[in-house]
Amino acid sequence: MELMVLLNALVTRLLFVLHSLIGVWRVTAVKKEPKYWLLALLNLLLCLETGLTLKFKQGRGYKWFSPAIFLYLICIVPSLWLLEIHHGTQYCGNEPGAVQVNVSNQDFNQSRESSHGSEGTDHHIIQTAKVFVNQLSTICETVWTLALHQTFLLLLVVGRWLLPIGVEITRDQLSQLLLMFVGTAADILEFASETLDIEDVRKNYALINAILAVWTWSMLQFPLDLAVQHIGCKPSASARRIPSLLLCRYSAELWNIGVSLFIQDGPFFIVRSILMGHFRIFNQMLVFFTAKNILVVTLQLYRLAVITLDFRTTVLQKSRKGEVCCCPCEPYEARAHATGRQENEMKEFVAFPPKEESQAPSEDH
Repeated sequence: MELMVLLNALVTRLLFVLHSLIGVWRVTAVKKEPKYWLLALLNLLLCLETGLTLKFKQGRGYKWFSPAIFLYLICIVPSLWLLEIHHGTQYCGNEPGAVQVNVSNQDFNQSRESSHGSEGTDHHIIQTAKVFVNQLSTICETVWTLALHQTFLLLLVVGRWLLPIGVEITRDQLSQLLLMFVGTAADILEFASETLDIEDVRKNYALINAILAVWTWSMLQFPLDLAVQHIGCKPSASARRIPSLLLCRYSAELWNIGVSLFIQDGPFFIVRSILMGHFRIFNQMLVFFTAKNILVVTLQLYRLAVITLDFRTTVLQKSRKGEVCCCPCEPYEARAHATGRQENEMKEFVAFPPKEESQAPSEDH
């Protein structure tokens, strides 16, 4: 089992490094400047994290936070920014690209025949790799950028699935987290592709930067696992402070609401509203996704109101009955201590019943 944990930890981080290197290669090919290869040095952070995780955690993850996912974001996001900002990603001609692909296929066949007839297998493999790389280079830049976006989000979900989990998170919680990540990744991809493909947006450099900033902000939810885990709280703090007890009991639900309002649907709604209200940009998909963001934000606020009212009702009922209000996410020892104290008080009450009024002795006695 430990061997599989180490293997999953290494393979997942290797996939992260390879994908980020592909992004750096595309930036260097588009910009035609070798200095952008310096972006590959960001992968040293991921290599350092891999060594520390293998040494101190035996490859397993941490509680509430995934450093590997966070460092992967640091490695790949700058490359995607540069590809989106570059003016070459605005337009793409299909016919020239198709001609280039056909020519590269012909070159591939010729190189295969020549290498097979004259030289050895090693040279044949090298020539095949060169031709394959040249063929990939002829693909349209917009196709490359969209493919990097798609594989980036897919690799986030698959990588989180392959990464070994820590002792604090269960398989059931991980499955819930992965299902949430799939829906979140689809919404983020729709936001980036749908807004950046608008021609009026491409002409405005400030709008591109604003959309990419919101897109980057929305990606910060992936390294966190708070959506499926409850935050532990101490009995003394939860008994004295109502907000602490509320956060303890509904931490996962409150985190989901906060992510939707402040990290994903809320910022997406603001950006789309600015596009329609200030810049007068309208299309069918933009209006539809704006309405969808409004609906999600409204439902999240409704969910927050329901949780607050339910918590208030529970606290009032327990305060009237004089019961000890314990948080369900507290450690078992704390709940057992409170329950044991109540049972001891009940036993003492039964062992020493209240004295009844003494009756007057009868005359017969």
